[in-house]
Amino acid sequence: MTQTRKFLFVLGSSRPDGNSEILARRAAEQLPSDVEQRWLNLADHPLADFEDLRHDSDFVRPSGDSARLLLDATVEATDIVIVSPLYWFSVSATTKRYLDYWSGWLRIPSVDFKATMAGRTLWGVTALAGSEPVVAEPLVGTLRNSAAYLGMRFGGVLLGNGSKPGDVLKDEHALTEAKTFFAQEPQVARFPYES
Repeated sequence: MTQTRKFLFVLGSSRPDGNSEILARRAAEQLPSDVEQRWLNLADHPLADFEDLRHDSDFVRPSGDSARLLLDATVEATDIVIVSPLYWFSVSATTKRYLDYWSGWLRIPSVDFKATMAGRTLWGVTALAGSEPVVAEPLVGTLRNSAAYLGMRFGGVLLGNGSKPGDVLKDEHALTEAKTFFAQEPQVARFPYES
């Protein structure tokens, strides 16, 4: 019996209905009807600055509402989609904070985060304000390397172009790519230095 796919869309923009979210929703429209979708906006579930407690001995499930909700949603998902605009060549600050929390979740014995995430799929959707996709490589690398570290598969990053609200709807190439983005076969994530 195959597991029902559960997509978690993590929205990391500082404005609602931004170009990255518009593009992600276009791609999500193509998912089969039996695929569960959950959309969480990090602006609605703010996380405190991440505190590195790697060398402390007691790790417990987070007690804050936002941290607990995001942890539970993350481990329940088969597919996690990071939806973040390209800010200074990488993910937004709220998205980075969410990913930083993964470091803490790795150390909660009752969660076994690394083993839980292994085999699941990480995707990305971003809009950039230029026409050179190479400038998004740091963002792509952040997601690919995060997936590699956890033994996840990586579905790649759907790139769109847009600065002003709604601009991405003029990017015909991105809209065409969105139609088949989630249908592509994800690859086992590897670090760039691995053969």
